[in-house]
Amino acid sequence: MTDHKRLAFSIIQFLHDQLQSGNLSSGAQESLEVAVQCLETAFEVSTEDQSLAVPVTLPEIFTSATAMHPAQSQVKNNPSPTSVSEEQRAEAERLKSDGNDQMKVDNFAAAIEFYSKAISINPQNAVYYCNRAAAYSKMGNYAGAVQDCEKAISIDPNYSKAYGRMGLALASLSKYTEAVSFYKKALELDPDNDTYKTNLKIAEEKMETSSPTAGMGGVDLGSLLSNPGFMNMASSLMNNPQAQQMLSGMMSGAYGGVGGGGGGGGAAPRAPHSCWTCWTCWTCWTCRTCWTCWTWRSIRLDPGRSAVCSADAAAEP
Repeated sequence: MTDHKRLAFSIIQFLHDQLQSGNLSSGAQESLEVAVQCLETAFEVSTEDQSLAVPVTLPEIFTSATAMHPAQSQVKNNPSPTSVSEEQRAEAERLKSDGNDQMKVDNFAAAIEFYSKAISINPQNAVYYCNRAAAYSKMGNYAGAVQDCEKAISIDPNYSKAYGRMGLALASLSKYTEAVSFYKKALELDPDNDTYKTNLKIAEEKMETSSPTAGMGGVDLGSLLSNPGFMNMASSLMNNPQAQQMLSGMMSGAYGGVGGGGGGGGAAPRAPHSCWTCWTCWTCWTCRTCWTCWTWRSIRLDPGRSAVCSADAAAEP
């Protein structure tokens, strides 16, 4: 049972390392925390019991084992490099150079053809796949680029350019979260590469702006609508005659929408609030915060009057 406890300890240690890596979503972190607690309970071990620690980490043991015993699919897909003669290697390099020349003149289809021929001769060269991935990206075939980058990484896990080009392809597919992960890996392998730094920053910005709540000031509507306090407030609001009157006015254009100017060709009457939608507070009925103008300006609500934005009121003579 001691060996089983040591194995469980190593697994728990690995899970702890993953939790501290910062690469997991909040949901994944919670799942791992539950898994750790279950393992600790089932095997009656604790991470504080260093007597169960082994000198080699679980990932190191796994890497060593897979290196000695590769998967059968990997053996079939990756024939031994010794099967390629020196003449064949030279021919593959020549084809790669021809492909590079075609890339320089923006003849991407021809470049793909040359790289593919080089791969058919020497399928164990990660550079050929990575170069073809670049050509695929130029042609707009980002899925093909992703596949070639994956192949290049499987051949050479420390090939930084493959991670960088994978990031570009994923970003082009709007998969910014995955792109960020690959850019970070590329920077780990090549920390002085300014291109990776720039692309990482762009992908992170895209990831933020493309999030479901990015255009709403970070407001999580799902959580808001599931909040009992909010729902009670909304119910009270809908039973409030003043709020109902204001909503009715907005829906009928009573606040002077486009074309509501009236006779004499005069300007449309000015709305009590510039966005015409100061109808409620989404957090607390007493704070009078305008939700829909997205600037979170407080409003005052006088009995018998329409809501008036404090910013507009201050500008009035």
